[in-house]
Amino acid sequence: MRNDFLNVAGILLSGAALLALTGCGTLLSGSGPSTDDVIAQSTSPGVQRYEIVDINSSVLDILRHRGPDSFLTHFGDYRPSVEPKIGVGDTVSVTIWEAGAGGLFSAPLVSDRFSTGSKSSTIPDQIVGRDGSISVPYAGRIKVAGRTTQEVQGIVEHALAGKAIEPQVLINMPKSVSNSVTVTGEVVNGARVPLSVRGDRVMDVIATAGGIRAPVNETYVQLSRGQETVRVAMSRVSSDPKENIYLRPNDVLTLIRDPQTFIAYGATGKNAEIPFDAEGISLSQALAKAGGLMDFRSDPAGVFIFRFEPESVVRALAPGSTLAAHNRVTPVVYRLNLRDAASLFIAQGFRIQNRDLLYVSNAPITDAEKVMQIVSMISSPALTGLSACAYIKC
Repeated sequence: MRNDFLNVAGILLSGAALLALTGCGTLLSGSGPSTDDVIAQSTSPGVQRYEIVDINSSVLDILRHRGPDSFLTHFGDYRPSVEPKIGVGDTVSVTIWEAGAGGLFSAPLVSDRFSTGSKSSTIPDQIVGRDGSISVPYAGRIKVAGRTTQEVQGIVEHALAGKAIEPQVLINMPKSVSNSVTVTGEVVNGARVPLSVRGDRVMDVIATAGGIRAPVNETYVQLSRGQETVRVAMSRVSSDPKENIYLRPNDVLTLIRDPQTFIAYGATGKNAEIPFDAEGISLSQALAKAGGLMDFRSDPAGVFIFRFEPESVVRALAPGSTLAAHNRVTPVVYRLNLRDAASLFIAQGFRIQNRDLLYVSNAPITDAEKVMQIVSMISSPALTGLSACAYIKC
């Protein structure tokens, strides 16, 4: 009789366990995909969703040659012309000298005062009009836009020949709008900075604007020239002379504060958005910042980096990729197996990028352990099925 009772109790207990597991499905599936899930879910029926790439020395070589954006590569480093050219909106002053007194621009001779009279005259400052011209008395409208001050001097002198007494002309630009760079963003004094005749580099213009307000390792320099815009880390511009290129008129320089972070998720000691706190970090450093792998929960063979890569990188990593497309980024999942001792060296060479997602999957045995814990709690005389379910937050 007692044995029959125990058998019935066992059946009821098993049924209660199944009900508990059914009600607690969210507990068993709420920790993210397993290693097998990440691999299997890369494709759905007839459609590839992302590329899976195992991290090895060959992959490190490809990523090492990828290189970040570069001012030098996109724009070159060409020193501007020695003599800046006049443009629309610039302020121009004209001073005219004559060889003798009593001419168009010189004062008359006053003999009783032993004075030869003034032989020069300065025309009030003029702003170059939309037609690119200024007005000079007795010479008319003079086209100055696109010309140097020396070229304009010769044109004015030729226009006044035969009217003034051997005229000599001096052209100055007290204020040049067309030969300036706009600096904005995380700088002390955003302004339109005029370029000097000798030429100014990126760091020269930033210094003229008062310097940056944000930490160097959190600041990016964005240069817009024509239809092209490139962003480079401030730390690289300041440390690599090749990236400190000459600026050209009408360039727009924007200083952007963008702290570099990565997201840690899954079976790590800390699930959070974590700042680099440095110019760049490796996968090993990222794992350490995330608290490492959880001993009794993580799967060392399931360390993943989720990232979007440009077409050129995807073609090099997976030549037959069906996802790579021109002018479009491709989702790539990098996988590292930390059960292999050599992977510890590889993790030191793999560079984490801004906004990467670091995911560590659960070990396959973890879910089984959860089931055993639930069954153990249900079978405990101190807990009913309802109280056990409440205990494990169903």
